[in-house]
Amino acid sequence: MEACVFDLDGVLVDSEPVWEEVRRAYVADNGGTWRPDTQSRLMGMSTGEWAAYLHELGVGRPPEEIARQVVDAMAERYRESIPLMPAAQEAVRRLAGRFTLGLASSSPRRLIDVVLDAAGLDECFAATVSTEEVERGKPAPDGYLEAAARLGIDPRACFAVEDSSNGLRSAHAAGMRVVAVPHPRYPPAPDALELAWLVVHDLGKLTPETLQP
Repeated sequence: MEACVFDLDGVLVDSEPVWEEVRRAYVADNGGTWRPDTQSRLMGMSTGEWAAYLHELGVGRPPEEIARQVVDAMAERYRESIPLMPAAQEAVRRLAGRFTLGLASSSPRRLIDVVLDAAGLDECFAATVSTEEVERGKPAPDGYLEAAARLGIDPRACFAVEDSSNGLRSAHAAGMRVVAVPHPRYPPAPDALELAWLVVHDLGKLTPETLQP
């Protein structure tokens, strides 16, 4: 195993509650209807996919405008504070000492760069991919395959660290060895969790030794 590819939202940054607050308020303020399964469906979607989905919920704006306004609101929240997950920085730096690191995120490029720079982690990653930059978002494998390609490493020689159902399915479909770090508020579906090679409930326990096959 040569590389470890991280997800961002829900793994390194506790951003899912922020995304939910921002998008839920946006839908309500713009005439849409938030459904019981909306948050779980949105997790892992690319920007174009979730913007189109919010439009389908009744938001009377074009998807391109929806995406721009929601990302602007997220960037404003991040300027106030980056909600890093406990032990995220330490876990990244530990694994960077053993593996080549990549990142495959459903966040837009703008937010990826803001978070990694603010956290002081940008130099730890040899390649980062936003699903804006590939054809399909998670659960399709495109983002993870692109990350492996940019690293120049076979996906089968990569670990993937994920939290969501769609993310776990995406990494598994890419042929990576999947490490699940379930989010306590947004746990993955049981069938998705079964795809994991390893389940870790605390990033503090994610070490090179833990990842020994």
